[in-house]
Formats: sequence, structure tokens, C-alpha cells
Amino acid sequence: MTYSIFHIAQLLGGKSLLRTEGNISRLLTDSRSLIFPDDTLFFALRSASNDGHRYVRDLYNHGVRHFVVSDFQSDFDSMQDASFLIVNDTLQALQQLAAFHRNHFSLPVIGITGSNGKTIVKEWLSQLLHNDYNTVRSPRSYNSQIGVPLSVWQINEQNNLGIFEAGISKKGEIERLEHIIRPTVGVMTNIGQAHQENFSSLIEKCREKLLLFTDAQWLISCKDHAVVEKCILESGLRCRRFIWGYDQLCDLQVLGIDKIGKVSTITCKFGNETIVYSIPFTDDASVENSLHCLSTWILLETVIENKSLNMQLIASRMKLLEPVAMRLEVKEGRNDCLVINDSYNADINSLNIALDFARRQAADKQMNMTLVLSDILQSGEVAEKLYSNIANLVQESGINRLIGIGTEISKQLDKFNIPQKESFNSTESFLGSGRWKALKNEVVLLKGSRNFHFEQISEQLENITHQTTLEVNLSALVHNFNYFRSKLRHETKIVCMVKAFAYGSGSVEVAKTLQHHRCDYLAVAVADEGAELRREGITLPIMVMNPEPNSFNLLFEYQLEPEIYSFSLLNAFIKAAVRYGESHYPIHVKIDSGMHRLGFEKPDMDELVGILKDQETVQVQSIFSHLAGADSPAFDDFTHQQIDLFKYCADTLQNGIGYSFLRHILNSPGIERFPEYQFDMVRLGIGLYSISAVNSPEMETVCTLKTTVLQVRKVKAGETVGYSRRGVVEHDSEIAVLPLGYADGFDRRFGNGVGKVLINGKLAPVVGNICMDVAMIDVTGMDVHEGDTAEIFGKGRNISELADSIGTISYELLTNVSRRVKRVYFQE
Repeated sequence: MTYSIFHIAQLLGGKSLLRTEGNISRLLTDSRSLIFPDDTLFFALRSASNDGHRYVRDLYNHGVRHFVVSDFQSDFDSMQDASFLIVNDTLQALQQLAAFHRNHFSLPVIGITGSNGKTIVKEWLSQLLHNDYNTVRSPRSYNSQIGVPLSVWQINEQNNLGIFEAGISKKGEIERLEHIIRPTVGVMTNIGQAHQENFSSLIEKCREKLLLFTDAQWLISCKDHAVVEKCILESGLRCRRFIWGYDQLCDLQVLGIDKIGKVSTITCKFGNETIVYSIPFTDDASVENSLHCLSTWILLETVIENKSLNMQLIASRMKLLEPVAMRLEVKEGRNDCLVINDSYNADINSLNIALDFARRQAADKQMNMTLVLSDILQSGEVAEKLYSNIANLVQESGINRLIGIGTEISKQLDKFNIPQKESFNSTESFLGSGRWKALKNEVVLLKGSRNFHFEQISEQLENITHQTTLEVNLSALVHNFNYFRSKLRHETKIVCMVKAFAYGSGSVEVAKTLQHHRCDYLAVAVADEGAELRREGITLPIMVMNPEPNSFNLLFEYQLEPEIYSFSLLNAFIKAAVRYGESHYPIHVKIDSGMHRLGFEKPDMDELVGILKDQETVQVQSIFSHLAGADSPAFDDFTHQQIDLFKYCADTLQNGIGYSFLRHILNSPGIERFPEYQFDMVRLGIGLYSISAVNSPEMETVCTLKTTVLQVRKVKAGETVGYSRRGVVEHDSEIAVLPLGYADGFDRRFGNGVGKVLINGKLAPVVGNICMDVAMIDVTGMDVHEGDTAEIFGKGRNISELADSIGTISYELLTNVSRRVKRVYFQE
């Protein structure tokens, strides 16, 4: 559905400069995701860490002519053929437009909120109902103040069911989302601790979330969730209720749950009907999510559609439910390929998101792109129109090769005007053809509907290496980056530390992510690290913290900026810069304000000024120092002394050399505890990787070290496990062997019961000495099998607590993870 820019201007109010006509069908809030400029309306959103007005000029240069802004800047006057809608609040304008669009449609809409399971319930409902309804739903977990309006904007005339999720992080947000979603049926999942920091209690948060259902006709919930039930009863909501639970008065009564192997069988009663179904999951959360889905299905069929239930259909579809992979996984592939697996769902909206992600990866690596795309099922659109739209999207995204899989896309292949294309009727025929072996040195995006089982393609394309992996959540990394950025002034710059292989996370992928999200500077330890980043396409300024004279040639070749901490290093670098014909080459002067590691001291300032003032070969880009104890209140007096000394040295240097430069002294804990001393720039290191000096609940886990069980063996009491017979078994035990040893970074100090790993929700102690390549753990009574996953650290196993257990710090555990451990990058 399209709207004229004049119509939108009337709707939003405010002041309008309508310099050009145009019809709008696409809304854009992230300038990096632009594909179709002609029918795009850009909303210049402001946040604590960014301002969309910065990107108006760039978007204009790329063809966008329609903008919603809250600040008409002088630069905009020169864009004579662009229309500007000037409003007080661009986010509110975005939400207002989406709400207006929603009001055009009378389809039933399911609104889902709660703390746990929102996205899974949404996706499972889509899996269960896609044969019966033309469904529009939130892509991925688009449940925020921005994500919800972008999701609702997707509704079109062919849809006859909407499924949208809503999440909040503070009071006042849900009411804005309610006006956009306007749910007919509400689903309230359980309430947990997620985003609890802005609420005084779970009850307060639950009451806030229930406001989503102010005008809903029905509300689905579990009677056994005490907090939810209490809040609903006290809420005064006028909607009718559909309740499930163990109580016999529930609309859907749970009679029993049997778990055998990897299958749960649930027996329920609805009216006089007994419903028995199985799901291929045994965790309590999945059982609960399935019951929310069943309740919604029953309500839709029996009340809204006035149909009778088909028990056989319920049972057949429930057993086919598949895991929801809520992330784009990036893996190293065979033949130097980069494999992006997004077999999460296949519709044109999620395809757009995946193509945008792949396009950025390909641009960073200067690689061609191949799209492996299955048939798009149950879109509700005529195939001719659907695949024409997909073909336009694929072509504009710069795809070089298309591999279509499915009978329908094979018929429509001629619509794709791209250099290379071919099709196969099934995943099996594609794999059998061996054509996947021809993919070399390219980004390969896998985008397929679930019943095409693209995981089989991923397994063939992926480099099969060590079973131990370090998963790096790039979405969490960005979240942490923005958390620290929110504590800074708009103009304060950030230098991100990616030394030591980005604290073990993988410097190239981390640097590319930070560059994409507009970090200002990167810092590495040695010149070789900086050169590697340059070779991988990193264009940000890079500071080298420990430059060595024998690496000066790399500094000049790759435009790396050295830290200068002594007169001998300064003189040597100036001499080398003269030899290379450099002028005003940027350097970063380090001050020793009390760390007593490296740096110039207070008495050195006059001599330093004398050297720098009388030459033009190098130029001070920044002056900085390092806080010794910013993470501990016990050292606050010393921290203030350091800052005062640093300010004196910086002022002396600037007054002496006669020009200004950047100043920075705050590290990650300093940003959290002393933001008033942010000066011109800050250095963000361990905070990026989830470690907070104030234990902030806002931090998200970036790195998860996990492995798989190789073997489970029975060991009798009195026998020993491992080298030197240190692991004495006191009772008949089950011992699991993990492919993880000290060569992988699993410290030997974790041996003999000191270390514990998380497996199947329980902690299992290490038995005996840790070997170079394997470790043994005691899993007695834990129902552990070969192939099960064990987490060393991550969301379920706090790395700081793990470090404390052997008397070290989280830095050491992160940086010790060996490079032979495969890094798997993903975005949620």
C-alpha cells in the first residue's frame, strides 16, 4: 500500500516543505539499509547515542527525496528537490503513521507481550497457522518502539491475520505500541527479570505490559503464573479471557505432561474434548509456549472463525514444530566462503533484512554474493507478482548469483535479471548435483522455508573443524557499545580496543561491526594487528598502543597511528617519518599519571614541548593516560589525583605547542563511574565484551564458549581419571569427555573439581587433570549423552565468577581462548 507524501504531510501535521511529489511505500530509520530510494521516507530519529539528521545529506546523494526531521538544518536548504516534513518528535511521527496504516485494516491481530517466549510463540503460531491464514508478523524480534511500527507497516490487503510482539524497557512505552498494534487477541506470556532495571517490581512491569490489551477483545494467559494472574485480576481490563492451566476451571485444562527422550506429550481438556499432542522438545519453556499457541489456535478457530476443532490436525502440526533460530549465523565456509545461515523463516520482509546484512558483509570483505533461496510459501500473493517483487529486491541488493530451490522459484527464474542463476526442485537435488562445491571466495546467504531443510546445505558449506566453538553475539556487542555511548555527550568520541584478537572474540569481525556502527577509533597493541585490519577493509583510524621501532614501516604503509610514551621512541619515530617523507603524521602522547607503566611524566613536559614545537613531521592527535583503579571505589582519591595530573600535563602541552588535540583518560570502568571526566574521547575495552564495573543489568553477554560431549563412560568407585591419577572416583560415576583442553584455553587450574561446566541446566565438576585437548566432567545422574552441549562460560555461566574461582580475571579467560577454537558470529 502506498501513500502520497502530501497525504502523509497532512496526517503528521507540523510544518512541511513539499518540494517534490512522490508516493511512499517504504519507511527507513537506518540509513545503511537503503535499497529503493524512490519510494522511501526517511525518519531522522534521535537517540542517546546517535542522530539520524547526520545522514540526511548522504541519503539525498543516494537518491532519497523524502524526509521526516525534527530539526531543519541549514544544510537542508540546498536540497531544492527534496521534501521535508518537520515535526516535534520523529519517533512519534513514525508511530503515528504506522497507527494510521493499521486503522485501514479490520483483520484479527494477535498481540503478544511478556518477558519470556514472545518471539517463539509468534513464530510457532506462524508455523501452525500458515496453511490456514495469510499471516503478517513481526520480522525476527522487531518488538521495540521502532520495530513495532516497521512491522505493522507491512500489513497489506492480502493478509487476514496479524501476529505482532511488543517489548518494553521502561514505563510509558507500551501505551504507544498499543495504539499501533491494536490487538484483537492478546497473549500474555510469563514475566521474568528481563529489562527489570527500570521497574520497581515484577508486578509493576506486568501491569505496564497489560496495557497492550486495553481495547483487546480476548486475553490469553496461564492461570498458574501467579504474578500475571494477580495483575490481570486487578487491572480492570474489559476483554474476555481464555485461561489455560492445571485448574479444572480453566478453559484449557492441562491433564498431564509426559517427557520421554526428546519428546513431550501433553494431554489437555477443552470443554468435552480431550486433546493429546506431542512436541519435539522437553524443556518446560517449550511446553509452556506450545500451550500458549494451542490456546490461541483454539480461540481463533472456535470463537473468531466459529469452526470446530480438528484434533488430528492439531496433533500432526504440533509434532512438526521446529526450533526458532532467532539469529543470523555467520560461519567460515569451505573455499574461503562466508556462510550466512538465516533459515529462520522465508518471506519477503525477512528476506529484505537478511539481504541487507549480507550486503554489508560482502562490502566489508569485497566479495561477491550468492543467494540460495527457497520457494516463498503461503505469501497470499500471486506468484507472478511475488517473484517480481523478490527479483527487484535481489537485483537492487547486488546479488551476483542466485540458486533457487523449489518448484515455484524454478518456474519464475526468468524474472531475476542477475549475472548467474540456476534452480533445483529440491534441497536434495541441489546437494546431489555437487554445484555447491563451486562456491568460492564469496558471501553465501541461505534463506529458506523450514521444510526445505537448509541446515543440510549449511553443513556441507561450513568448514568442519574443532567441535569447540566460541560464539560471538555481535548484536550484544553493539548493545554494549550503545550502552556506554549513552553515558557520553553527543560529541565525545570513542576509541574501541580490539587488541589481543579483540579480547579473544576475533578482531576482524568485531572491528567491522564497530566500524559499521560508527565507532570513531580503534586501538590495537602492535602494528601487525593494525595491518591485518587494514588488509580486511577497515578504514577507521587505528591507534597502535605498543609500537616497536622495527614495525615503523608497517605504521606508515597502513596509516597506523602510534602511541608515543618516551623521548627515545619519539625521536626514533620522527627520524623514521622524515625518512619516509611524512608531514604532520598523527601520534598519540601517553602521560604516566600514576600507573607507572609507560608514559611521559610531569617534569618531562617542557622538554616534550620543545621537541614537538620545533618540527612539523609529526602532529599530536591526542594526549591520554590510563587510570589504575577506576573500577574500585577504594581508589577514588587516587583516581582524582591522576585526572588532575593529566589535566595539568595536557594543558601544558597544548599551551606550549599552540594547537589543540583530543584528550582521553577514561577506560570502560571510568566511563561508568566518572563520566564527568570524559574530555574529548574515551577508550572502551572490556566493557564491550560484557564486563561492567558497576554490574549493570543492561550489559549483554557477547562471548559463549561451548563444546560437545564426545563420550560418556561409566567409571567404578576407587578408579582414577586422567593424567597422574589425580581424579579419584569415590563412587560409581558417569564421566563425560569434552574436546576441550588447555591448548584451547581451558586453564589447567580448573582441574580436580575446581572448575564446573554447565550441561543440561546443571553444573558438572571437572574430574582429574585437564589434558591438552580434552577434559573430563562428572555427570552422574544428569542424563547426559554423546553430542550434548556443554557451556564453559556465557549466559548461563558467568565468566567473572569462573575467573574468580582460579584467582584470575575475565580478561585472561577471554584472551586465552585459542585460535584453533572456531569463532561463530551471529546477530539476533
